[in-house]
Formats: sequence, C-alpha cells, structure tokens
Amino acid sequence: MRFALLNSGLGLLAAASELHRLRPDADLVIAMDPDGMPWGPRTPQDIAERSLAIARAAARYEPDVIVMACNTGSVHALDALRSEFEPRIPVVGTVPAIKPAAAVASSVAIWATVATTASEYQRKLIEEFGGRATVTPVACPGLATAIDAGDEGEIAVAVADAAVRTPAGCGAVVMGCTEYELAADQIGVAVPGAALFGSAAAVAAQALRRALQAGAAVDPVSTADAGTLTVLLSGRRADLPPAAKLYRPGRELALLGAGRDPAAGLTV
Repeated sequence: MRFALLNSGLGLLAAASELHRLRPDADLVIAMDPDGMPWGPRTPQDIAERSLAIARAAARYEPDVIVMACNTGSVHALDALRSEFEPRIPVVGTVPAIKPAAAVASSVAIWATVATTASEYQRKLIEEFGGRATVTPVACPGLATAIDAGDEGEIAVAVADAAVRTPAGCGAVVMGCTEYELAADQIGVAVPGAALFGSAAAVAAQALRRALQAGAAVDPVSTADAGTLTVLLSGRRADLPPAAKLYRPGRELALLGAGRDPAAGLTV
C-alpha cells in the first residue's frame, strides 16, 4: 500500500505520521514544493498548476491514494487533481476540524493563514459546521512560514500574537493550516484550557478508507514490516529537509528506509 502526500512545505508531516501509525507497512511519498512556497500569496490558478506538477511527480510512484495535506491546496487545487487522477487514483483533501470543535465548545477560534481567514471558503465552512458555537477567525501571519523554516523564535512570536487575538475563555482552537499541527505544543501553552483540533488523524483515516475501497492490496499489519519514505522537492528526489527533523512527526518519518526510484529501479 502506498500513499502520496502533497503540500508546499512541512504541513504534510502530521498526516504522513498518522498514516504511518495506522499502517506501519505503508510506503509514503511526500511531495513538497520549495521552489514555489508559500502557496498562500499565489493565485488560485498558480496553486492548482503547482499542485498538479508535484502530484504528477508523485504519481510516478503509483500511489493507491493522493492526499492533498494542505488547506490552501485543498481549496484551490482539489478539483483539478480529481479531474486528472480520479478514478484511477483517489484524491483526498483537507478540511479544518470546525465541526468536532463546535460540538464540544461554545467558543471556537480558527487559527489559519491570512489568505484562508479572509476566504469565502472558510466563511462557508463556519456557516455549515459552526453549529451554535461562537466561531472567531484568527489570522496567523508568518506562523506557517516560521514552522517551515524551523525558526523557533519566530514561531513563538507568531503564536503569542495569535493568542492575544484569541477570545478569552475560548474552549477550542481549530488549527486551520496543516503546518500548525507541528506547533501544537506551543499553541496549547499559549491558549491554556483550550482543546486543540487538527485534521491529520481524520485525513489519514479517510486516505486509508479510500485505499481499501479502491482495492489496494492489504496484508495483515506486522510490527516487523516497515514502510519506506520517498521525498520529492518540487519533483526532485531529495532527503528530508533538515527543518522536518525538528518536529516529532519528521523525526519518526526520518527513521524509514528510502523508497525505490521507478525510473532507475534502484534504492537511493
């Protein structure tokens, strides 16, 4: 079983780690786009084109499912990805966990990028899934970029800034950008008493369901089986970026062996 995960930066690490937890034997192909990051300031068409480019590179490895592990990419590229790859390869997107957060808290904050916070997409999600909760959008300028760079000082500054603008007594914080899950510990300290809601676990579970529905070959899971990790940076084979290893999911994935290059037929 093989999964390809897409993101401009390190935001795919949390979902990849969850997939590895669910299926330690699964091969993972993580495709990032350092040449084009960040995607947020780009036009929707540009985001779709860059997403398709890295997805095509990942598709060479014949994944059972493609996962757009990025909120921005899911907004602007999901239709294009599905048009090109489905039904041959199922495509799973990422949606912020507003509904479960609103089910347990009367006051919910959605931390997201500036572009996502201002988007009609997020406004509609709040209307559809916010229920009776008071939902407050909180833009987090610079946080995703700081996480991708592994800049602890800038992460602390961005988290503190967002926490100041989060309503007092907020019961839940939705991490509306996949990168933010890598800074969950810092966010939790900055907003004490608030439950944190990410999307990685739900996305991983959905990806596994889609793989099984599509008829992916499944063997009994064995702790002796270890999947492989293939890293693509703007379509090029590469090592895991050093910043990835600053985060627990990245360190876990770094322990996996390298996958095979379908062009060369060799482990690299």
